[in-house]
Amino acid sequence: MHAPRRPHMEAALHVLRYLKNSPGQGIKTDETPLFLATTWSITELVEEILKIYPQAVEHVNKKGRNILHVAIQYRQMKIFDMVTRNDMRARRLLRATDAQGNSLLHTVSKNRKGLIMETSQGPALDLQDQLLLFEKVKKLVKSDFFRLFNHKNQTAQELFADNYSKLHEDSKKWLEETSKNCTIVAVLIATVAFAAAYTVPGGNQQSSGIPVLLSNPFFVVFTLADVISLTFALTSVVSFLSIITSPFRLQDFKYSLPQKLMLAFTFLILSVTMMMVAFAATIILMIHDKESWSKIALYSVAFLPVLVFALSYSNLYAHLVKACSHLLQIIQEICPRCKGNRPHRNESRCMSSSNHPDESHRSSFRRPSTPQITEV
Repeated sequence: MHAPRRPHMEAALHVLRYLKNSPGQGIKTDETPLFLATTWSITELVEEILKIYPQAVEHVNKKGRNILHVAIQYRQMKIFDMVTRNDMRARRLLRATDAQGNSLLHTVSKNRKGLIMETSQGPALDLQDQLLLFEKVKKLVKSDFFRLFNHKNQTAQELFADNYSKLHEDSKKWLEETSKNCTIVAVLIATVAFAAAYTVPGGNQQSSGIPVLLSNPFFVVFTLADVISLTFALTSVVSFLSIITSPFRLQDFKYSLPQKLMLAFTFLILSVTMMMVAFAATIILMIHDKESWSKIALYSVAFLPVLVFALSYSNLYAHLVKACSHLLQIIQEICPRCKGNRPHRNESRCMSSSNHPDESHRSSFRRPSTPQITEV
């Protein structure tokens, strides 16, 4: 018995019959099934069409746009990546321009307001997504297309700056307001942590001034948590101030400003967490004779604000981490190089002994040479 066909396979077969019966290699219509599937992000259908009828990738619509133009126009990057995997076909498609002289970079530079608002995490992060997309396409096309003028005498970079000028201004305001509000919170945390350092739980001895609960391990927990909270709070203040005083250039929204925002948020969350640890340790020092269940309940209540704060900004923080993932890639690329450039000491000994067999006995008494490390 034959396995039942999937619905998109049936649809692909119908599309194939339509394409085979269509005269000419270039179908001059906006209702091409391949373009419709690309517009509505039906990746499986696009894949099946290209498997059954590979020539469909050459089709252009009335505006002279191919499948890559349509994929970028509607931000269907899965389909874009799928088509560009084939080097032979992608090489021709990446060089194509539409009827208005727009290259793929010009298409990226056109603002798709409706598509941006659907998955918005904030104006600054939306602008970063578009800048990263522009950079991605720029690496694929030739450098000559970066300076290519369309029929309106605009390069792709000029068109990008013009179309995203409003989003650029909104991103400035959003970052400034977010940084100012978070700076206030960080200063309040630093004030509380600073004041707590001079009002230790249990008080001090009258004669020596030494804290009464100094020998209690929870007093050490309180001290460390309070110092760490103060340090992280002040560090987040400095990070947020560096954002506020930034010139907010368009290219700064690609890497620099999102990295600063992620760093500032990280220190702010850690400072809140450490402040709650210090608070919980203080409560336990005050009620150390109580039952264990009461201590567990107090710890749970103490960390409730941390949980609420983390959940409130979880989506934003996850987007920031994803946006800054290129840092991990750079670190992964650098670390293997450094490791590969370090010759093993035993290996260097073996090489020296093999090059000078008559001195192998004396080489064992020599001081091994320090391996040279090539700077990256």
